[in-house]
Amino acid sequence: MYLKIKVHPNSKKDEVVRKGDDSYEIFVRAKPVEGKANEDMLSLLADHLKVARSKLRLVRGAMARNKLVEKIG
Repeated sequence: MYLKIKVHPNSKKDEVVRKGDDSYEIFVRAKPVEGKANEDMLSLLADHLKVARSKLRLVRGAMARNKLVEKIG
């Protein structure tokens, strides 16, 4: 299953907002430096979906706000 994610780094709060069946908007406090915002985004999404962090994989968009994440299993 693939999820479309729009990330807002350097936000005032950490929050996951569901926009549709397979799309989310995620706000993270981390700055987009050295992949920190991506890691925080994946951790927040894992908590929201109640799955292990290892079950999520960033497929596309490592350097962009719009990302594609694969949910494994």
